[in-house]
Amino acid sequence: MTVNDDSFTNWMIREEIAESMIPLIGKLHRERDVTVLLHSRSLVNKSVVSILKTHRFARQIAGAELSVTETMPFLQALTTLDLGPSQIDLGMLVNRYQADERGLSVEEFTAEAVAGATGANKIERREARDVVLYGFGRIGRLVARLLIEKAGSGNGLRLRAIVVRGGGRAAEDLVKRASLLRRDSIHGQFQGTITVDEASSTIVANGNAIKVIYADDPAAVDYTEYGIRDAILIDNTGKWRDREGLSKHLRPGIEKVVLTAPGKGDVPNIVHGVNHDTVKPDEQILSCASCTTNAIVPPLKAMEDEYGVLRGHVETVHSFTNDQNLLDNYHKSERRGRSAPLNMVITETGAASAVAKALPDLKAKISGSSIRVPVPDVSIAILNLQLARETTREEVHDYLREVSLTSPLKRQIDFITAPDAVSSDFIGSRHASIVDAGALKVDGDNAILYLWYDNEFGYSCQVVRVVQHVSGVEYPTFPATAV
Repeated sequence: MTVNDDSFTNWMIREEIAESMIPLIGKLHRERDVTVLLHSRSLVNKSVVSILKTHRFARQIAGAELSVTETMPFLQALTTLDLGPSQIDLGMLVNRYQADERGLSVEEFTAEAVAGATGANKIERREARDVVLYGFGRIGRLVARLLIEKAGSGNGLRLRAIVVRGGGRAAEDLVKRASLLRRDSIHGQFQGTITVDEASSTIVANGNAIKVIYADDPAAVDYTEYGIRDAILIDNTGKWRDREGLSKHLRPGIEKVVLTAPGKGDVPNIVHGVNHDTVKPDEQILSCASCTTNAIVPPLKAMEDEYGVLRGHVETVHSFTNDQNLLDNYHKSERRGRSAPLNMVITETGAASAVAKALPDLKAKISGSSIRVPVPDVSIAILNLQLARETTREEVHDYLREVSLTSPLKRQIDFITAPDAVSSDFIGSRHASIVDAGALKVDGDNAILYLWYDNEFGYSCQVVRVVQHVSGVEYPTFPATAV
């Protein structure tokens, strides 16, 4: 048999195993609210090829490719356990099992590693928590996709309504909005089916009935009229950024308000993975900060924890946004009136100043600036840090790779070693930022990190994580991460 025959036979075997994993992963998700991960990447609703590619991607961060022949026994072991709602990382299970020297069977090790999610320790499945989207633009539609995707068994979060401007409602307005949810020029087709019931002003996406409410003023809506109770409202408009303005959303049926833009005044800026645990149970209004703040704060915290940071500067090279003009025209901000697809545009960023809200213990002064460039999505933050001690490129490289694999920040920080990676490779990334290992520079006490981030989708994932946390449906991950 030739090498080519061996390779193809091996592929066919792994393809068959991946195919048999899909119903096991789906059943765990639907019936027990268990999300199966591989190095923080969800395997729920993934195709055979996607599962195989996710296993192969492990070589980028762990140094060696994982095979489905290694992970399948652990997945099979999970199906035999009395699991409660949780997230279980097959990649971490395999890695820890291979390092364990006690001679346990896969079944014994798996039962021990996820004991916190079984039997008397398991979390009871919670009632679905209502969610309302106020605004349905770029972030609103991506958050909608994520909420629909995560509906799973019907427990957890449930998107009940979308509020859009009601003045001068155009013909086929609902159909057009549903079409924008169905197709996206950057993020591709919606994974599932969407139908529209214009008579009841409802979009039905993968069986989720979503009421579309038309209103120009938050004070005009009584959400209890639509059967909505104790909901979390996500404001995607950015029109109101302080507590007084956002309080307008606290109408009948709404318990909490989450802003998808930097909050002003005393509104807490929350970066999931860094300071989400500081949210007080009675806090009704909070912000998810900006996409750039979410991209730089997790790696900044990681570097502060290990090396100490004396000062820093972040330069963001940011994709253009709807706030800019397609062609030169009037804009209230300087330079942003110039054509976004034709120019690099120097502008300001509030991300550096927002660091203080998310990392109040960081004493280092962080400055920042930004350049908008002619790409529609994915940005890069160049984080230039003076550290409290000298180090080497190899040490920082290995440290950040380990952070992306095993630390409490592994859902926020990704790590890539591909030498030819470019911005479009990161469209659809669910991490807040991705460390580009090849671009990393270290000289004594100076470290320069290049951090890619999908400023639309990656940020939307962070928003949903915050909403899951404040709603009480953020389930623990196993094996547990050492703090």
